[in-house]
Amino acid sequence: MPVEITWWGHATCTVQDSGVRVLTDPLFARRLAHLRRRRGALPEARAAVADVTLVSHLHADHLHVPSLARLAPDTRVLVPRGALRAVPGLRRLGRTRLTEVAPGDRVRIGDLVVRVVTAHHDGRRLPVGPQRSPALGYVVEGESRTYFAGDTALFDGMAEEVGPVDVALLPVGGWGPYLGEGHLDAGRAADALALLRPRSAVPVHYGTYWPIGMDAVRPHEFHTPGTEFVRLAAERAPGVTVHLLDHGESVRPQVAGYRSSPGDAPAGRGDDDREGGTR
Repeated sequence: MPVEITWWGHATCTVQDSGVRVLTDPLFARRLAHLRRRRGALPEARAAVADVTLVSHLHADHLHVPSLARLAPDTRVLVPRGALRAVPGLRRLGRTRLTEVAPGDRVRIGDLVVRVVTAHHDGRRLPVGPQRSPALGYVVEGESRTYFAGDTALFDGMAEEVGPVDVALLPVGGWGPYLGEGHLDAGRAADALALLRPRSAVPVHYGTYWPIGMDAVRPHEFHTPGTEFVRLAAERAPGVTVHLLDHGESVRPQVAGYRSSPGDAPAGRGDDDREGGTR
């Protein structure tokens, strides 16, 4: 069965490959501090079903302890090295199996290997630091190779460290009117595609959460990163098929032995085995 990607909103995705369900940065909250979910229904209960959960860094919109508490007992959870010291709430998640990892680590889950790679992003638990913990990306290697970037900036050696991948889950925006350092906007994410040259890409980390009371402040930063990424990817990485998903929607990218050509609907809403979901 080909890899299947479901985007639940923000950086939360399910990757199904080789009979293993992989969940990324689960965030199942309607509200988080000053942020509220403005688009997409809350993820369905099945979103919390996973064999392994990947946490990219310690910011609360990526490592959300109440959402991790919804995971089934004995779910494996990979967190950045130092997370247990920096986030005391993790120690109360006695039902899950927490493993601290760092770039270069490889973890086998069933027929998958999860490879841990570098992300260039402030990985501290804000605002309470000062404990430092690395921000991470992950490459899920099974029948396909899927790169989950977490939050990151472009960095030297990115393509070499990530390696050849079939699908890239790339952040293309954020949750506020301005992006700070250590993030990809639509343009930088398109540049990342040109470096990584995956067969398919799914934009994430946009159009879900926004600060309360700021709906009218630079609203294009909430609404447009996905479509802007599609446009720029067509210019800068025309061999990559971009799947622009709605919240709760799934896609099965054609990855095995396949690379799209400029005449094969690149950088648009691909139609390979799409499944409707929550809208």
